[in-house]
Amino acid sequence: MNQNIKIVVLHRGWVVVGEIEQTEPEIVARNAAIIRRWGTTKGLGEIAEHGPRPQTVLDPAGTVRAKDYVLMIDCAAEKWQVLNAGS
Repeated sequence: MNQNIKIVVLHRGWVVVGEIEQTEPEIVARNAAIIRRWGTTKGLGEIAEHGPRPQTVLDPAGTVRAKDYVLMIDCAAEKWQVLNAGS
């Protein structure tokens, strides 16, 4: 599994998690999922550190490309093996 798992907050409220590669002029998230519901009590940092919670809702998204983002959070990659479950 790729160790470069990050949560990326995009414009207009989209939140993506996946294997992030930064290229110019975009970022590419592979094995990505849209985080529809965080399911946390402590925000995105909680799922970045501990992985998806029981109430977290992830929608598979394949590969996502974005030209701009609001912020990026490093994740504990071993907690996000669910991203590769469908591979």
